[in-house]
Amino acid sequence: MTVAPPRPKSLPLTALRAFEAAARLGGFAAAAEELHVSPGAISAHIKTIESELGAALFERSARGVRLTSLGQRALPYFAEAFDGLGEAVQRLRTDAAPGVVHIAALPAIAQFWLSPRLPALRAAAPEIQISITALEHPPNLKRVPYDLCLFHSETGGETVAQDALLPVCAPALADRMRHPGDMAEMPCLTDTGWPDDWRTWISAALPGAGFTPRGPLFSLYSLAVEETINGAGILMGHTALVSSHLASGKLIAPFDLPVPLGSSLRMWSLRPASAKSPAGRVAGWLRSTGTDHP
Repeated sequence: MTVAPPRPKSLPLTALRAFEAAARLGGFAAAAEELHVSPGAISAHIKTIESELGAALFERSARGVRLTSLGQRALPYFAEAFDGLGEAVQRLRTDAAPGVVHIAALPAIAQFWLSPRLPALRAAAPEIQISITALEHPPNLKRVPYDLCLFHSETGGETVAQDALLPVCAPALADRMRHPGDMAEMPCLTDTGWPDDWRTWISAALPGAGFTPRGPLFSLYSLAVEETINGAGILMGHTALVSSHLASGKLIAPFDLPVPLGSSLRMWSLRPASAKSPAGRVAGWLRSTGTDHP
């Protein structure tokens, strides 16, 4: 008679992923955002593991959650495992579709810096397909399979374009200003993603001026730029993003007072790509055209 003892029940991979994300990020809400599920789903997954183990992984309180000693001991092993899994998935996707390059970029960078460069890149390398995802924050490349990332940052990766702050406006509006102080009488447009741009520029370019910008707020830089072109007011422009509009004359910098930023437009990847690979060729192209005005 064959003996078939019951096997220990495996823990669900989705539940283990939820635990690792919550433990690494320090909370259920942050894990939910990374995994694109609800905080309730993260909580349910972790309860499944805790029920199977008969032990708690998190201490729960009104102030949030905190890892138990058991959870703390387990986290490094799961983090390493999911890092390895993420890299394996990226290698698999790259090998399966070697001509496709996936790029994650800040929406403003994708629209104003990256997109204008793509026609020339497609003409130079028509066999390469570029896929672009606009994200507000840099992704964790150990968990999501992007080949390249383009974001503003002070550190990491490599700088492909320097950036500076410079007031810009439509030509008709520029004709009405003779001195930087004249901007105090004009609507000053602000992108909510960069709420301190005006303050940064004023403190460096017009110290002690007592100038407080007033005007509409925009949640998308593209809308702020479009309204500036339409003559709605003055925008604190990022030179790396509005250079093509300045070159075409759609926008004017009424005062030559650029203020360099500590952050720059940077590009990075999970691991260095071969210069002959599609991702490496795209990276090289963007690197070489970083300071050009397309």
